[in-house]
Amino acid sequence: MEVQTVKYDNKIVKYFAFATLIWGFVGMLVGLIVALQLAFPEFFNDYLGFSFLSFGRLRPLHTNAVIFAFVGNGIFTGIYYSLQRLLKTRMWSDKLSSINFWGWQFIIVCAAVTLPLGMTSGKEYAELEWWIDILITLMWVVFGWNMFATILIRRVKHLYVAIWFYIATFVTVAILHIFNSFELPISFMKSYSWYAGVQDALVQWWYGHNAVAFFLTTPYLGLMYYFVPKAANRPVYSYRLSIIHFWALIFIYIWAGPHHLLYTSLPDWAQSLGVVFSVMLIAPSWGGMLNGLLTLRGAWDRVRDDVLLKFMVVALTCYGMVTFEGPLLSLKSVNMISHFTDWTIAHVHVGGLGWNGMFTFGMIYWLIPRMFKTELYSKKMANQHFWIATLGIILYAIPMYIAGFMQGLQWQKFNPDGTLLHKDFLEIVINMRPYYILRTLGGLLYIVGAVMWIYNIFKTVRMGSFLANEEVEVQVEVAHPATKGKEYWHRRIESKPVRFMVFAIIVVAIGGLAEIIPTIVVKSNIPTISAVKPYTPLELEGRDIYIKEGCYNCHSQMVRPMRFETARYGEYSKAGENVYDHPFQWGSKRTGPDLAREGGLRGNMWHYEHFDRPKDISKGTIMPAYTWLRENDLNTDLLPNKIEAMQTLGVPYPKGYSTKALADLKKQAHTIAEDIVNNMAPIALKGTTKEAKIKEIENKEVIALIAYMQRLGTDIKVKPQTK
Repeated sequence: MEVQTVKYDNKIVKYFAFATLIWGFVGMLVGLIVALQLAFPEFFNDYLGFSFLSFGRLRPLHTNAVIFAFVGNGIFTGIYYSLQRLLKTRMWSDKLSSINFWGWQFIIVCAAVTLPLGMTSGKEYAELEWWIDILITLMWVVFGWNMFATILIRRVKHLYVAIWFYIATFVTVAILHIFNSFELPISFMKSYSWYAGVQDALVQWWYGHNAVAFFLTTPYLGLMYYFVPKAANRPVYSYRLSIIHFWALIFIYIWAGPHHLLYTSLPDWAQSLGVVFSVMLIAPSWGGMLNGLLTLRGAWDRVRDDVLLKFMVVALTCYGMVTFEGPLLSLKSVNMISHFTDWTIAHVHVGGLGWNGMFTFGMIYWLIPRMFKTELYSKKMANQHFWIATLGIILYAIPMYIAGFMQGLQWQKFNPDGTLLHKDFLEIVINMRPYYILRTLGGLLYIVGAVMWIYNIFKTVRMGSFLANEEVEVQVEVAHPATKGKEYWHRRIESKPVRFMVFAIIVVAIGGLAEIIPTIVVKSNIPTISAVKPYTPLELEGRDIYIKEGCYNCHSQMVRPMRFETARYGEYSKAGENVYDHPFQWGSKRTGPDLAREGGLRGNMWHYEHFDRPKDISKGTIMPAYTWLRENDLNTDLLPNKIEAMQTLGVPYPKGYSTKALADLKKQAHTIAEDIVNNMAPIALKGTTKEAKIKEIENKEVIALIAYMQRLGTDIKVKPQTK
């Protein structure tokens, strides 16, 4: 061994830690607002009346803020701190570290501005527009470059298990993000997904599920392998279990995405693969959880007294719960009940609040006093935070589980005469309100705990003296040629980081390629339907408004092939119906009813009134009022570009149609506006003529959205719904 002096860069860790505090509060606050919008819809939707505060626009802001701002900054905090100490070297480039930090914060600000303004690609967890996706790619490359360069100048021979997970996170997130973000830009603020329909759905949920796997899970497992042993002052329970945990997890996880699309139009073989590998996931997931918990063997007395370990134990317990529940939800018999319900919301938040949130709280509590050379300001307050946050998770999750069970079962219930018991979807929505109120209370408790966390850290920082460059003496390994060939087989892989990275890419890519390539390349997997025609220009504009307003956050467009679905909504959805949908709009949650067969069920006048004052038209609804749709003029400046883009993507509009599309749009808009005005009460005309009223409303956004709604599900002949 040789002793050398190293100066660790704590400045970048401090920056990311402070960003974690700030964005954590912001993300949770937006989450509390959207929970209030569901619990008290009259006030938080209608009285405020701003488009940028509507549920459909704020919900994507909440998910992106929590995932990429709170958790993302938490990941960078832990990696930048632990990587230097595990490799016994400073980060390769302070400048790249700084670019990584400021670039990531700029991306978050861009998301915080664009999403409330309705600038979205319409794909869950990947809503950010094309130029922001490019920025994310660049910042991820900066992070990976700095990390790998640091690994290559390390002062240790072997890579510790935490670094395996960091490497897998980097390469897999890069693959997922780039592959899912293939978009055709229309303008700076608008693009269309390169994929359509079934193909887009598979790619999106291959990305969506594995964003949870490789952004919310694998990096935190790496942090767990570093911070739990450090906080407990115990070695990792089992090195060999770590090996099995790592390779099995990254191989199996990538196959599981299709379990989000059970009973949909996705080919059965892809659904079956998703189920099989999802069930298999429980083994490596629980292997990792047990490895973390068993690391605390002999230290349980410390867990009772050390609040930081309490946070980490609850985090690991929640990880174990959600990784048991995930395979359970992938079983078709269970998924039939859970899909589109609040059960999924409960499942996700046990992971987000319990696993990611509690671990981040504990990690920051552990880090800050060490970097500021002081004690934590108040261990008592931290302990209070722990119990408040734990109670908040319980009070959030249990009502959502109950709500989910009720929704899934009530949707399926029939009367003795064979008719649906709850034919009116609103009956079930009304039953959910008490649980939404309790969920809001749980979220409020959790955010109160987060405020205590922020205050405690702030006071700790004020007490301490920051050590920007932590100088330590480290022992550097000296190679011993005589020991060659006697190492455990995995040690030889660990000592070659580039080889390790290549192996990780291969293991991860197998599952993705096996599922996605056949779906995209083999056309017989997606049968076409000759009756399905491209959207008219007005319908295309209406669809873009539907996406801009975030309607997919509350409404699905996928009737599953079960009796209770077809009895309520009509003929089940076919794969060929969505071939011109860029992106697909199947949805993942039914806060409102499915819209796949909405076209023609109600008149244009009903939709016109319903968008403006839904609570008068549908008693008991929690749908926000979209008053601005009547006021905003439809912007058709990009219509020719949109038509040409669709042609590029394979939509069979006639050659040169982009020059004629506007005339067709105006003609259809006039027809819809005329029908609405003809059905208006005389008092609604307010002394004006019908012709003037038609001219007034025919170029409004609401007309385009009505055109899209009236198109849904009308391409194929559907069976009449049960009355």
